[in-house]
Amino acid sequence: MAVNLDKEAYYRRIKRLYGNWKKGEDEFGKVDAIVVSVGVDEEIVYAKSTAIQTWLFGYELTDTIMVFCDTKIIFLASKKKVDFLKQVAVTKGNENANGVPPITLLTREKNESNKANFDKMIEAIRGSKEGKVVGVFSKDKFPGEYMKSWNDTITAEGLEKVDISAVVAYTMAVKEDGELSLMKKAAAITSEVYSKFFKERVMEIVDADEKVRHSKLAESVEKAIEEKKYLGGADPSTVEMCYPPIIQSGGNYSLKFSVVSDKNHMHFGAITCAMGIRYKSYCSNLVRTLMVDPPQEMQDNYNFLLQVEEELLKELKHGVKICDAYNAVLEYMKKEKSELVAKLTKNLGFAMGIEFREGSLVLNSKNQYKLKKGMVLSISLGFADLVNKEAKKDEQKKYALFIGDTIQINEEDAATILTPVKKKIKNVGIFLKNDDEEDEEEDGDDAEELLGKGARSAALLADRTRNEMTAEEKRRAHQKELANHLNEEAKRRLTEQKGEQQIQKARKSNVSYKNVSQMPREKDIREMKIFIDKKYETVVMPVFGIATPFHIATIKNISMSVEGDYTYLRINFFVPGSSLGRQEGNIFPNPDATFVKEITYRASNLKAPGDTSVPSTNLQNAFRIIKEVQKRYKTREAEEKEKEGIVKQDSLVINLNRSNPKLKDLYIRPNIAQKRMQGSLEAHTNGFRFTSVRGDKVDILYNNIKHAIFQPCDGEMIIVLHFHLKNAIMFGKRRHTDVQFYTEVGEITTDLGKHQHMHDRDDLYAEQMEREMRHKLKSAFKNFIEKVETLTKEQLEFEVPFRDLGFQGAPYRSTCLLQPTSGSLVNTTEWPPFVVTLDEVELVHFERVQFHLKNFDVVIVYKDYSKKVTMINAVPVNSLDPIKEWLNSCDIKYTEGVQSLNWTKIMKTIVDDPEGFFEQGGWSFLDPESEGSGAEEDSESEMEDETFNPSASEEEEEEEDSDEDYSSETEDSNYSASVGSEEESGKDWDELEEEARRADKESHYEDEDTAAVNNSSSSNNKKRKVRPSASRSGPSKKKRRS
Repeated sequence: MAVNLDKEAYYRRIKRLYGNWKKGEDEFGKVDAIVVSVGVDEEIVYAKSTAIQTWLFGYELTDTIMVFCDTKIIFLASKKKVDFLKQVAVTKGNENANGVPPITLLTREKNESNKANFDKMIEAIRGSKEGKVVGVFSKDKFPGEYMKSWNDTITAEGLEKVDISAVVAYTMAVKEDGELSLMKKAAAITSEVYSKFFKERVMEIVDADEKVRHSKLAESVEKAIEEKKYLGGADPSTVEMCYPPIIQSGGNYSLKFSVVSDKNHMHFGAITCAMGIRYKSYCSNLVRTLMVDPPQEMQDNYNFLLQVEEELLKELKHGVKICDAYNAVLEYMKKEKSELVAKLTKNLGFAMGIEFREGSLVLNSKNQYKLKKGMVLSISLGFADLVNKEAKKDEQKKYALFIGDTIQINEEDAATILTPVKKKIKNVGIFLKNDDEEDEEEDGDDAEELLGKGARSAALLADRTRNEMTAEEKRRAHQKELANHLNEEAKRRLTEQKGEQQIQKARKSNVSYKNVSQMPREKDIREMKIFIDKKYETVVMPVFGIATPFHIATIKNISMSVEGDYTYLRINFFVPGSSLGRQEGNIFPNPDATFVKEITYRASNLKAPGDTSVPSTNLQNAFRIIKEVQKRYKTREAEEKEKEGIVKQDSLVINLNRSNPKLKDLYIRPNIAQKRMQGSLEAHTNGFRFTSVRGDKVDILYNNIKHAIFQPCDGEMIIVLHFHLKNAIMFGKRRHTDVQFYTEVGEITTDLGKHQHMHDRDDLYAEQMEREMRHKLKSAFKNFIEKVETLTKEQLEFEVPFRDLGFQGAPYRSTCLLQPTSGSLVNTTEWPPFVVTLDEVELVHFERVQFHLKNFDVVIVYKDYSKKVTMINAVPVNSLDPIKEWLNSCDIKYTEGVQSLNWTKIMKTIVDDPEGFFEQGGWSFLDPESEGSGAEEDSESEMEDETFNPSASEEEEEEEDSDEDYSSETEDSNYSASVGSEEESGKDWDELEEEARRADKESHYEDEDTAAVNNSSSSNNKKRKVRPSASRSGPSKKKRRS
């Protein structure tokens, strides 16, 4: 045979088998020889005889008899199989073969009795130990004449048979690293098929209200494993189902793996799904329950089932007896929810490997076997025959909950889950409608039965239309509740914070020399020249003939100029009243002291007779050195300022295990050095470590991550893992609260000089390659994320932006796509990144919302009023409604207005007098529909305009001037008269408008009748009469008509 056999694996495993046999524990102590006979039976999927062959050789060998004696091993097989087995029979020069009994190969003779070969094997059995008892796998019964004659020979010889299935299974249960990697791959494929195919298909069925039978759905899952896209790059020929997928719903549940999916239609309640995939002969298993509109009791029971599984994982460790782990879980259930103990499945799982279910290693109350590191189990827990008290239909009354995973036993830690498919209620719950809609649907059930699906669709359509009409009203009602809650909460929070005054930090006083002895004794100082002391960062200058030291921090700037024969050096100092930069403030330790503001020195450019150098040389050198020292000092100060307020992080605990989740060939932003550098990101026990190719390291701890965001490459040129941190970290001499790791997925630049054609073969190939690369990268990143979430027990969860809810906006200089996640609003593809935590948002205000404008601005106000508000400019107006809907669903209050406000002054006013602000209505001043709107609100907005926009009054004057160009002098006089009458009469605007409207109605028809016969002057009067109706003054209309 041209097939290679893994000799090293064979020698390792045969030694383990013989080692356990020689220990003589349990059934191994009773047998003198071991006989393994495998016939041909297509119906047998799992058998211990074929499993041990696969374990030893990597293949099943049909019509082969193996006899393991104390001192030798005999194989009886066909000629081709004997040639294959010669690879391990010849042991010359192989050190690993030491201690392995020699192999004798016998060739099976077809169409003959094989009596001679059988006699040789019986003789070997008789010569092994006492030669009376043979160990066999009693459950394995293969049909055929060949197997029958061999079994008859053993019986005729009077050899006693002992079943050794359990002890051999225990020997094979501890997996080597190679086996573990195959089982992990099998578990990963199962997870992929479940997540990408089954779960998505169920969502489609529920969404479209399809009627699909359980058996048909199970068949579609079996067909899905033939498609490469669900197999994570595995060869479809190496993948098969461990058993036909089991899908159950609608009250008929049997929480076993021996049942098959029935032909009933899937019911939208509790849907259990069990599936297992076998990769290169190694099995995996996964069980999940999807719930459509689960009532609260069902959710509580499900959450408890998750807790029970968590408890079981803690108990399953190296050296623990299986029965003890089972009983510990039972005790936990009795203590927490004793009524569910009777509903629990009879066993909680079993060992798994080449065989799907190892019958001797079942997790129940009687099993005395101890767990060992490296074992792989399929755990499966469920509650059967639970009653849904809220159910109205028969198929809803009974339900079951069933979950299961493939796990690996560890030395001391809790067992590791190899199938990291999320199973929290938010991941498996499908929530469709609210209670009102349910009631309406129930009322229409009878009609549905009579009229069929068409009537139901029409009813749903009508219902949907009705809901859409009231969506805005619902939103407003909800916003009103939020407004009341917002003001109360903000008032309480600010009252608690009152008195916590921010301490302004005094500017550090830099002392040059603490005593006279430290003053330098240089020649330049004695000669009254400028001297720079680099050690103490001090400039010693002659002032009135006295050497006076000034620290470099006191110098604001320095300039040098040459005028004629002289060089001038001008030095300006920081003094009270001069600006120190935005961040430093203008604070001096002793502002009442006398300060030197400026000193100018002059030196000649002409060399006097006898001088060694030009006098101005000293000033030129001083200018150069002061600049150098100043630059060095400012750099150091900037670094210290960056480090200020940095919270000391815990040390990263390195996990030396090679199987840590790892992503290679990533770039980091911001860059560690000037040029961008590739590196790898690895997850350890308590954080991530990024290591660049140059050896630079950046550590990010899990407990310091506020938001972990995964931005897929759909519609983007890069794929990103972004970390928004709670406390800033230092690297590259700067502090950073946002760190991201990314890789490019396509050509960001395009060669325009290259001739391109739509059907160019190279271009099509490049596009195909890019698609494959995108898929590969997405799979790698998702796999990394799932492993990290499993490693951190889902304490760190990655948020994925909802692209459908995204909108364009410019938080910085350029426009980008801002996308909401479950807890934030982000853009991570552009730099700098934009991340806003929704929990920190107090309210959102929309500015410049007007009909004639194409876009508006979004202002985000934070709960911490001392924090600067965030502005997002140039948001398209068609995004307004979707943003409102999203904010409303997140319970965030929003308001809108036509003006741009001065938020710096507004926030300062609130912080200075929070009580006064909330006594006057708090944030309701932003709401156009708040009580007391109208004239009061107009005056308020005018007052704000005057306060925040000094040029507003000038603009108004210009507008009035332009209006006057189109009106006559009489209108001006009437207008001014009307303003005077308005002030005298005291009538408000609404009353005057109403009077004008009544007068219009009375005179409307008269004007129309007389218009044709009136002379030109009367028509001019009529024109004048119409004109004021567009003006702002109601009384002018009335006066002109009188």
